[in-house]
Order: sequence, then structure tokens, then C-alpha cells
Amino acid sequence: MDLAGHLRCVADDYHEYLDDAPASRLARLMSGNAPADSLARKLARQNSAELAALPDASGAEHIMAFADSARSYGRRLTVTWDLPHHRYRGTDVTVGAMAGAACAEWHLHAWDLARSLGKDYRPADPELVLTVWRAGMSQLWPEPAGRYGDDPWHLLLSAAGRDPGWLQILGTERAGRGAPRRPGASPAGVKSMVCDL
Repeated sequence: MDLAGHLRCVADDYHEYLDDAPASRLARLMSGNAPADSLARKLARQNSAELAALPDASGAEHIMAFADSARSYGRRLTVTWDLPHHRYRGTDVTVGAMAGAACAEWHLHAWDLARSLGKDYRPADPELVLTVWRAGMSQLWPEPAGRYGDDPWHLLLSAAGRDPGWLQILGTERAGRGAPRRPGASPAGVKSMVCDL
């Protein structure tokens, strides 16, 4: 229920940030150049307050509201893609890059939700999701690296604080299975994928 509510809040936040960019409350927070862990704590407090203010609804209702809001957000991106969204530690982040971060965040939460149901989740194009995450949030986290080889989805899960080893719970027939990798994502392909949320 909290994850479903969180998704609903975050999708609405992305609309607010886009409405007010480049002077949104997120942009003001980022302009202070605080360390990533400090930003994470401040955003978590913001999310807790938003969750407390949500109307009573089932998890399914929150997911439906999230899906409607996310699709609406995707439709808004084409005309604003190259506009500034915010700046952090000398890095200018465009609306398109922030949309990539949103896309990755929503895929990560899809994995969280699937895991809470004892299921697996893997995006159709994990390399593209990793690429857009790096474009939108590279200033917050180092380049993912770790014990999970070169699987882009496992790299992203690990960099975002998830344990890809959880996949082992589902059995070895699912673990390590993935979509074929492609050589790289073009900017036009990224924009198309994110706008088609």
C-alpha cells in the first residue's frame, strides 16, 4: 500500500516539478548542492508528508492514479524535452534527462512491487533504462559497478540499493535470464521510449 501511494505521490510531484521548472521546489533543493544522502533524507521526509495527506484508497486505486498521472506526464514531454529542469553541482539537468530518471525510478518500483508479490520484474530494454537513469541522475550516484557482471538491469538495481540476488528466490530458471542487449540507445530512441510511458 505504501509503495502504491508513493508511486502516486511521485508521479504527481513530477508534474509539479515540470510545471515550475526550472524554479520548482526540487530545483531549489538541488541548487543547494547538498550531498546525495542529505537530498535522499529530505525527499523521504517530503514523501512521508505526502503519503500522510493521500486520500484513503486501496493499493489498486493508487496504482491506477499513478498510471494515469505517469501517462499524462509522458504526453507533456515532447515540447519541453530540451528545457532546463534543475541544476545540481554544476550539472544542468534537462526535462528529458529528468524524465529518464522518472522512467528508471518507475521501473525500479515495478521491481519492488513484483518482489513484494513474490514475482520477478525486468524491463523490456534494461540497457535503455540504465542509459536514461544515468542521463537523469548521474550527478547523484557513481557509475554502477559490482558483482553482477555486465547485466544492465542488475547494475541499476544494485546502484539503486536493491539486491538483484533476490531473483534467486524465484529459482534458477529466471535468474540471469534477460532481454538481448543492444549496442546503445540513441537520444531519439530514449525520447520516444520515455514519452510513450
